[in-house]
Amino acid sequence: MVSTYLDYNLITRDMKTSIRRTSEQVQVARETEYYKANIGNVTSIDEFLDDYRLYSYAMKAHGLEDMTYAKAFMRKVMESDLSDESSYANVLTDERYRNFAQAFSFSQSTEVVQSDAQEDALIGLYNQSIANLNDAVTTDTNYFNAAIDTVTTADQLWQNEKLKNYVLTALGFDPDYMSYAHFKGVVSSDESDSSSYVNTAAAAYKQGYQDKIDAIEASASAADLADSTSTASQQIAQYQAVIDSAPDYTPLAAAFNFQSDGTLAAGDLPMTDTQKASVNEAYAFAQPRLSSSAALLNKEYYESTIGSVTSVDDILSNTRLFAYIRIAYGLPSSLLTSTMENILTSDLSDSTSYANTQGGEYNAAYKELAAAFNFQTDGTLASGDTAQTTEQIATTSAYWMTRYNDADDAADESLIESYKTLISVVADIDDLLADTKIMQLALTAVGLEDEGDTTRKLKKVLTSDLTDPKSYVYTLKDDRYVELAKAFNFDTDGTLGVPTMAQSETEILNTAKSYVVEKSRFGTEEEKTEATEESQYYSAEIGTIETRNDLLSNRRLVDFILVAAGLDPEEYTTDYVRQMFESDFSDPKSFINTEPDTTIFKEIVASYNFDSEGNLAKPAEGIQTARGLLETEDLYLNQTLEEQQGEDNAGVRLALYFRRMASGVTTAYDLLADSALLEVIQTTFSIPEEMSSADVDVQYDYINRVLDVEDLHDPEKLEKLLVRFTALYDVENNTDVSPAELIMSGSGGNGISADTLLSLTQLRTGGA
Repeated sequence: MVSTYLDYNLITRDMKTSIRRTSEQVQVARETEYYKANIGNVTSIDEFLDDYRLYSYAMKAHGLEDMTYAKAFMRKVMESDLSDESSYANVLTDERYRNFAQAFSFSQSTEVVQSDAQEDALIGLYNQSIANLNDAVTTDTNYFNAAIDTVTTADQLWQNEKLKNYVLTALGFDPDYMSYAHFKGVVSSDESDSSSYVNTAAAAYKQGYQDKIDAIEASASAADLADSTSTASQQIAQYQAVIDSAPDYTPLAAAFNFQSDGTLAAGDLPMTDTQKASVNEAYAFAQPRLSSSAALLNKEYYESTIGSVTSVDDILSNTRLFAYIRIAYGLPSSLLTSTMENILTSDLSDSTSYANTQGGEYNAAYKELAAAFNFQTDGTLASGDTAQTTEQIATTSAYWMTRYNDADDAADESLIESYKTLISVVADIDDLLADTKIMQLALTAVGLEDEGDTTRKLKKVLTSDLTDPKSYVYTLKDDRYVELAKAFNFDTDGTLGVPTMAQSETEILNTAKSYVVEKSRFGTEEEKTEATEESQYYSAEIGTIETRNDLLSNRRLVDFILVAAGLDPEEYTTDYVRQMFESDFSDPKSFINTEPDTTIFKEIVASYNFDSEGNLAKPAEGIQTARGLLETEDLYLNQTLEEQQGEDNAGVRLALYFRRMASGVTTAYDLLADSALLEVIQTTFSIPEEMSSADVDVQYDYINRVLDVEDLHDPEKLEKLLVRFTALYDVENNTDVSPAELIMSGSGGNGISADTLLSLTQLRTGGA
């Protein structure tokens, strides 16, 4: 009989070749090919359990062959929610069941309108779009002021979309509803000339509707005209409303210096500095919210105007001053002018005055506001006084700059809170598109709030397949729509889909848990806490990864992945890992197929959803991820190899099994819980059989005296232990092995020393 050690050594010195030879056996290859060809077609647990070849293959792979009959039990295992620590598979003491459930995707992919990472990203984009508002105003204004000086004709102004849109937006006109002829006519007009286009066109426009009114009045009866509900009276009211609301284009005409033919007179510029400043200010205030640029303009206005105020009435009649003061002192938008008057005319030395006794929650603000001005109780100023001193003005302006955007900030917070609540109950794409608050935030976040897109167009965008370069969203040639589509998960029919992420939920959970296990095996409580925090970082960050490069450029994530796989990050450069990720599995000469640790890295790479270009790809449909399939196949081949070797020599099977399972051993209790692992330890350290009947804690203490469990995670120390086991196994089982045979088997790094050979020979001959 060949020695246990020699058989073991021949197999493990090139494990990749040993596994390959096993896979090439006719029966093994047939079962493996059947599994790989059919597992992807299974869509339910019933289908899986009903196909005995698939089911038994998986059970054998995970070392559960003896439980193949227990289908009801295994159904409960596979139905377990592995994210729930109290679920059935998680509470079973045998980790094989949890690992089995983890290898499949039953109930593990959640269809959701938006993942946590997508929600955080969209809200982040919304906040950033708000933060960018001031920069955008400044950028637009700087461009306008510089570029307008290069314009020499009204036609050039019209042809420059940015310049044209800037001035029209500033003056309150919609660029989409302005014709070329009308625009040129207005900007080429002299607003002071009653015969110019801007005046005659406006007069003609109004006269047209006045003529309609005159015609109705001439033909309608006196009774109809007196009756406000009559058709004639209602038509007259409608036409009069059009006349009253007719846009005033004279500010647009006044903003430019073009002659009636649209050219400039010699030496003229299209706008003076004063005209520019007026349009710049109008543009700042035309934005949907007050930017810091507009806030500064208000500050300048206030500080240049407050000095000319001589009475409270001057403030009450000036809406800009009134709003500035109200906001600066944190008072509500519902504040009445009469309330403001009462505050500003209060005598704070009189305990019964308005500011001292009124205001409720705003009483302190009332007092502070009253103290900020110097009006007498009749609303006038005493001789020699000003409305505010320099110090009071500075304080008021400081308050303004702090509080000018409080209302907008509060509205943003309210919108975000509403969004988080509303998005959680969206059931399909129609729900999403029908909710104005959701769409307000989403469209603003990606910069589409002003596009006026139809519901039909947005539905086509949101149901586009982002993994298909020919899908609708890409035909728009606008990254904003791609960002919008990425923010949600809808299938092509508008139902909720599964987020397309770098890893599926199952794989994220698997990787995060594996990391915690690896870092916590022999770590301190502090290290265990750090491991948990790191796993939370990984679980959150991986949801934001959009390309392979994103992943590999984050060394913190790379280290996490390697540790989770039981590898030492210090031994692998990012470039090495990148070559693994970029390898073609189907090419036997590719990097991943020619390097050591092939299986480990294949499972790592297969757990991520990247295409050959490194972009996110949809994971293969089915109950098993690519990684799960690779793992199951590898486990099946290892189990088969161990089983076949055990037919000739049980010691070899024990050694191979121990070698494979050692990485999962954390304490001596793990060894005591597995009879095969325990037999290897008992043989290796010559633990008497009688010890098995001792109290478990006694056995636990004894194993810890003869073995440092942490050594099982050191490949060199593990191999030395198995060399000792295989040698002593032959001694215990009276295997006839010649010393020469042992010497021949020791040509590798794991050979047995001469001292060991002598000791074994003495044991076999009964020598001392």
